[in-house]
Amino acid sequence: MRMNYLSVHSLELLLSVAAKGFFSMFLVQGPLAAHVLQHLTKEDLSKIYFGEFQMLDINGVHCFLTRTGYTGEDGFEISVPSEHAVDLAKAILDKSEGKVRLTGLGARDSLRLEAGLCLYGNDMDQHTTPVEAGLTWAIGKRRRAEGGFLGAEVILKQIEEGPSIRRVGLFSPGPPPRSHSEIQDEKGQNIGEVTSGGFSPCLKKNMAMGYVKSGNHKAGTKVKIVVRGKSYDGAVTKMPFVPTQYYKPSK
Repeated sequence: MRMNYLSVHSLELLLSVAAKGFFSMFLVQGPLAAHVLQHLTKEDLSKIYFGEFQMLDINGVHCFLTRTGYTGEDGFEISVPSEHAVDLAKAILDKSEGKVRLTGLGARDSLRLEAGLCLYGNDMDQHTTPVEAGLTWAIGKRRRAEGGFLGAEVILKQIEEGPSIRRVGLFSPGPPPRSHSEIQDEKGQNIGEVTSGGFSPCLKKNMAMGYVKSGNHKAGTKVKIVVRGKSYDGAVTKMPFVPTQYYKPSK
């Protein structure tokens, strides 16, 4: 079961950066995020859906609130004036009656990987196209029809013909694959590289994502993953590894 959590390193860290005129940001994520936060605002949070933004008072302080996060869970990102950050964090913990816990980036990283979310600098960068990264959905219909945007010549061609590499999910019973672990086909030929990997607390097994040559990207494709010089069996799988729980309007 996924935990409800408040993503900050510590209350002391929030306090150390508190300075008038600056904002601190933290995330409240998990199944109880809306229930707990609703105790601290008069705004109806059920009317704010995934990806939407509002400015509203939380715990008596004007904040920026976005219903999003980097975990695959329902939740919120809150930007609060730094001088009120510690008080707000304490209020959230108090209202949760022990059901929300402080946590940091390590826990968040396992959640974002389970949700199949890219980490910039690992899973994509300025040399990666949205098509290669499996993010074609981020290019609107008008953009596709009109073109003219940065990189359009390459990207639109990839949409039409397919990219040479594709981001995929991977399972392996061997040691947790890490960035730059080589991905091979069953014959031992190099077909790609792992970009992120680790242990899935929810699934109780190792997971990774990376890029492989097109044609090797279909779910169920058997591969070899090289970890510390030793080859281990693996398989391509669909992402997200764990179903996402974004709060969206009912159809």
